[in-house]
Amino acid sequence: MAISKINSKALVDCSVAAVDIADGSITSAKLAGSIANAKLANSSITVNGNTVSLGASGSIPPVQWQSVVTADGSTTTTAVSGNGYFIDTTSAAHTITLPASPSAGDYVAIKDYAGTFGTNSLTIGRNSENIQGVANDSLISTNKASIVLVYIDSTKGWLYTVESNVQQLYPSFISATGGTITTSGDYKIHSFTGDGCFVVSSLGGGSTPCAQASTVDYLVVAGGAGGGAANPGQSGGAGGGAGGYRESKDSTLSSPHTASPLAATTGLTITASTYPVTVGGGGAGGSWPGPIPGQRGSNGSNSVFSTITSTGGGGGGGIWEEGAAPGNPGGSGGGSSINQPAGSGNTPPTSPPQGNDGGTRSPGRGGGGGAGAAAGSPGAGGPGVTSSITGSPVARGGGGAGSSCCSAPGGGGASLGGVGSAGTANTGGGGGGTQVTPSLGAAGGKGIVIIRYKYQ
Repeated sequence: MAISKINSKALVDCSVAAVDIADGSITSAKLAGSIANAKLANSSITVNGNTVSLGASGSIPPVQWQSVVTADGSTTTTAVSGNGYFIDTTSAAHTITLPASPSAGDYVAIKDYAGTFGTNSLTIGRNSENIQGVANDSLISTNKASIVLVYIDSTKGWLYTVESNVQQLYPSFISATGGTITTSGDYKIHSFTGDGCFVVSSLGGGSTPCAQASTVDYLVVAGGAGGGAANPGQSGGAGGGAGGYRESKDSTLSSPHTASPLAATTGLTITASTYPVTVGGGGAGGSWPGPIPGQRGSNGSNSVFSTITSTGGGGGGGIWEEGAAPGNPGGSGGGSSINQPAGSGNTPPTSPPQGNDGGTRSPGRGGGGGAGAAAGSPGAGGPGVTSSITGSPVARGGGGAGSSCCSAPGGGGASLGGVGSAGTANTGGGGGGTQVTPSLGAAGGKGIVIIRYKYQ
């Protein structure tokens, strides 16, 4: 049958269960318009813990600021890269430790919450990495400081990229090299048993409450003097004086060590520079036979650190057939022989005194003066003094004994059976006097220089 007409309003059912669209067949033109965010699997993004919905207005902060940290004087804060920290030091100082094992680009922000860093400072712990190229913690002690630190590499470590309201950025403690370095608690000790240099690469804070960060304590002991000699039949040589003994225990350093009674209460203020250190040698003993008055012991040599000079001990007196030589003056004076005068100590004078007078004995031979007291009777060397500046108690600065007498504490040389013994090395002890033939007075002990400061 023929169809003569098709109704223009006839419905055509084009529905299908599914339509497959070939890859690449939908072009950008066919996607004109917008797609609702709700239709997307990820309708927001999160950066540094902050979530922002797609299509929303606002900015993504570069730093994730944390709740206020209130310092209590005992707890510390360990920073996390990408975080910012408001630190409230109203009641106490605080320490924030930088992240361990950082990578280039890691960063930490810090803000003085209450404007009190000038009263109670903030220490930034380096956590084994450098800060500004120095292996030292940093100290922030200006009010309202704002700081951002970024880690770059193992050479420079953490660098400050923001320093708002920071008058000056200090490492919190001294950094130095030289000598043999040991530690005792929070204190570093540099011991020089020979000449060298104390090299200060950086200082800590330069004003209250951080004045201690440019102050060091010291112990400077000069070389002890040699003991005297005598020809046969005479009374014997006198003891050599101890090397000058000078020490400090600065009241601002709060160091727990026990110093000698001679310690001054003010240490040395240093700068970032090189300080030559001289350690005085012990003086040679007198000899017989030999040229007159070679029977007298030689003085010890001076020890020097910065403005502190300790004078070598005075040589012990000697005896020969026609006469005797007096003891020499020095840090501590040498003992006398027969009726000659003993050497005076604390020459040139210092305060506190660096030593004491040698002893006299008639007939006979006196002991050398010591750091702790003048020589005793009959012929004993003057005692030394004890300091724990290295962390352990050590006696130094004893005078040498007159021949056939005894010994003295503090490194002074004994004289037993008419034979003197040398002063102990690196104590500045005086040498003992000698009477036997051939007669040779004992040498004085070498001095020492010790420097102590707070390093953490």
